Parts: sequence; C-alpha cells; structure tokens
Amino acid sequence: MKRVNALVLAGYGLNCDNETAYALELTGASAIKVHINSLIDGSVGLDDFQIMVFVGGFSWGDDHGAGVIQAVRLKTNLGDKMLEFVDRGNLVLGICNGFQTLVNLGLLPGFRGDYKTRSIALTFNDCGNFRDDWVMLKVNPSSPCVFTKGFDTMELPVRHGEGKFYSDKAVIEQLFKNNQVVVRYAMSKGRLANNRFPFNPNGSINDIAGICDPTGRIFGLMPHPEAFNHWTNHPDWTRDKEKIKRRGGAVKPGTTAGIRMFQNGVDFICGGY
Repeated sequence: MKRVNALVLAGYGLNCDNETAYALELTGASAIKVHINSLIDGSVGLDDFQIMVFVGGFSWGDDHGAGVIQAVRLKTNLGDKMLEFVDRGNLVLGICNGFQTLVNLGLLPGFRGDYKTRSIALTFNDCGNFRDDWVMLKVNPSSPCVFTKGFDTMELPVRHGEGKFYSDKAVIEQLFKNNQVVVRYAMSKGRLANNRFPFNPNGSINDIAGICDPTGRIFGLMPHPEAFNHWTNHPDWTRDKEKIKRRGGAVKPGTTAGIRMFQNGVDFICGGY
C-alpha cells in the first residue's frame, strides 16, 4: 500500500493536533504535526504531503473572529503554495476551527475554481453560548466529497462557540445546486433538524454542518471526527455494550465513523476508489 503522508497543523491555540494525528495513524497514514511557523519559514514544505488537516482549537484565541488570524497568516505567507498543493490533486480537511480557517482563506466554497474569495461566515451560535455535545449528521449521497463516501448518517461531537453557517441566498443556492453541502444537522433517525435546537446546535442556515469544494477534495465541517476515534468515546457506549451482552452477542465495536472518514481520505490517495 502506498504510504500516505498527512500534515497536521499545530500551534498558537490549536489543541486537537494530537488526536487528529492519532486518528490518521490508525488508518495507516504517516501523520506529522507541523507548527505553522515551520511552514512559513520553509523548514517544512508541502511537497512531501498528500493530505493537509486544519485542526480544531482556538487559533490566536479567536481574536478578530474564529480562524481569521490563522487564515491571514497562511494566505499572506503560503497562499500560492497552498493553491499548488490543491492543484496537485491532494486533500484538505478543515475541522471546526480548521473549517473556519478554510472559509476565511476562500478555499471553500471554491466555486468555478476560485479558491481565494471569501463568501461564507461561521459566526456566533444562536444559543449564545459554547456547545459541547454530540450531534446526528445526515450525509448527502450525491456529494463529491471524498471523506464521506459510504455514509448515510453519522454521529460526531461538536464543541464550538462560533459554528453558525451563514451566507447570502445566492451562495446557499449554489452550494445545494452543486451538491457541495455534504453534511447537515439531523434528528435521531436522520431526519433533518429543520433548525431545531439542540439538534442544530448553532442555528446554521439549512442545517449546514459541512461543505466541500466542487472537486470533493477540500472538506470543512464543524463536528470533530478525530474525537470519535474509539467506540468508548461515545457517551452511550456503556449502554450499547450492555444491550449487546443481554442479547447474547459478542462486543465487537468495529471502526468508528470518525476513523472511517479519515480512512476514506487515505484510501483515495492510495487509489482505493
């Protein structure tokens, strides 16, 4: 199998690099945590990587808005190199603060190959506070997104204060027309939340929880797949285990939705599609 090298961005308030690297390692990829300064000063380059992950956290303390300063630093110092990285057919994943950074960079939504224009905001939750919870997501089967192939629904945790997806009507319509809306907040059985709180935890327009670019190779979402790297991460794991035991079954937890998502990316690079 081809060795896949994944760059996991770190530094200045980002706090999900360890579990993101761990999740990627579980898929067989080689995950390397790289401080943003190492990219900027050139001591680490993008040429040796096939996947770049913008992780969650609070880059620069979310001063001036979540992901804003990180996006400005990267765009100013590495803008052309990141575009070249995308042009080579590589993958970019943005999780929570990473998603906020991607929309501030303009890498999403990427309409008509424009990866520089900002047209989307991820802003303060309608509920007025930080949300730390688990959500159900409905996956768009027609989306070109590399990371969500084979999914219908999934449960993942959220932990954010600025996760409300917002844009103007024309951008929202174009996202749906292009099937770039990848995951949406849903009820327990996969029915859309229709903006019901807490199923939609932040008031996102049309329950949008994550989008991709037209190629499906750049994906951003607010929930955290790296935080569901083992079945015992789920709050219901003890109850589920007991149900299986009482039915006389053997506990075989299998691969979590979070790891399956990363595996899809690694398989894509390996030519597994």
